Order: sequence, then structure tokens, then C-alpha cells
Amino acid sequence: MSYTVIIPARFASSRLPGKPLLDIVGKPMIQHVWERACESDASRVVIATEDQRVFDACQGFGAEVVMTLASHESGTDRLQEVVSHLQLGADEIVVNVQGDEPLIPKAAIAQVAANLAANAGASIATLGEAIDDIEVVFNPNAVKAVADIQGYALYFSRAPMPWCRDEWAGEDVKLPSSAPFLRHIGIYAYRVGFLHQFVSWPVGTLERFEKLEQLRAMENGVRIHIAEACVAIPGGVDTEADLQLVRDIVAAGR
Repeated sequence: MSYTVIIPARFASSRLPGKPLLDIVGKPMIQHVWERACESDASRVVIATEDQRVFDACQGFGAEVVMTLASHESGTDRLQEVVSHLQLGADEIVVNVQGDEPLIPKAAIAQVAANLAANAGASIATLGEAIDDIEVVFNPNAVKAVADIQGYALYFSRAPMPWCRDEWAGEDVKLPSSAPFLRHIGIYAYRVGFLHQFVSWPVGTLERFEKLEQLRAMENGVRIHIAEACVAIPGGVDTEADLQLVRDIVAAGR
């Protein structure tokens, strides 16, 4: 199986400006992400950026990098521009690894690509992790997913899913041990042909309310395969606190 990893790296982050170039133990963040992706069995790893400073830095440490438009409204739009630039075939698989995940495990990258290759009915594959904390279930920033018995997603939501009607009827709300709560993790594998379709579709009704881009695909009949990640996937870097935590982990060699 062959696949390409594409790493979007926007300089213009609202919370952490210049995020891809922030230093983590002597290297810019984007280099850590690239090195992790290169450790996977991907046949090619490409960084996509809208900023010349990021472009120059990536070339400096030896990465293949593509300059993209700054006007893209979503990461998927940026991805589609890159696959067009690379002239990838419609049946080829690309894995989108976020540029702010310097601790992404290589096993997760390989898993999501393999899952898409193994499920011919899906145009997208993604991963999740079991939830064992009631606060996460009710946290709208944690996206929940439910799937059918074959692993195809039925829905993604910021709301608690599934709703445990009997267990949550009273005031003492607890997490039922048997309920299949799954938190979505934002790593995706795509078939290139799907990306060309996606950019032609308007924002969907469900996507507009939930602010979840994958719902646009589902509203258009696209099947998404979701599986529990084979390894724990550390969180990305969204805040100064996240950045310091990653610096500490990398410095400790963990």
C-alpha cells in the first residue's frame, strides 16, 4: 500500500501567530511533525503552507514543501490544491497530518491509511478514542462519533452521543460502563477523487450548525470509516500551555 502524507502549516494562527516556526528544543514545530511523518511508511511527505517564511524553513531542513493560496476557507480546500499540484491520481490515498501535532505517533498515520485502503466503500478514514470521563462526553469541544457495526460513521457531534436515556433521567448523571462513547481524533485519510468533489460542494446545513467539516461529506452521501486508534495520540498545540508541555516532553526524550 502506498500513500502520501500532507501536512498543512498555516503561519497565520489566531491564538499562536507563527505557530509552525515556534521553537521546540532547537527545532521549529513543523520540523518535529515532518520527522514524525517521515518515520511512518508513507511513500511521500509534503508540507503545504501559505507563508514564505515557513516555506523557506521547511526547505532548510530538507522537506518537500508546496506553496498554497492564503485564501482557503478550510484545510480540506488547501489539501485539494496540493493534490492537484502533485498530480495525484483519483484512487491514491493521502493522509492529512496537522502541522501542530509534533507528537503524532507514526503508528496512527499508518493505521488510518491502512483502514481506508481496506474499506473500499469509504472515501475517508479517521480515528477515535474511547471516552471514560463524563466531563468529556458533555464537553462541546470534544467531538463525539457513533458508528455502525462495520465501523462506518453514523454521525459526528459536539453533543453527547449516544444519549443514555434511562441512566441520565435523574440528577445523578454517570457514565455507563457499557456505552460506546468515542471521541473523534482529527487525523484523516482521503481518496484523492473525493477531495476534488468536496471543494465543489457548498457548506452543508449540519456542518454550519456543528462547525464540523466532515458533516459536509456525510450530507453528500460520502462514507467515513472510523476506528479506535491503535495507540494513544497526544493533543496538538493550541495554547502556550500546550506548547510548554510539548517542549517538556520532547526535552525529556519521551
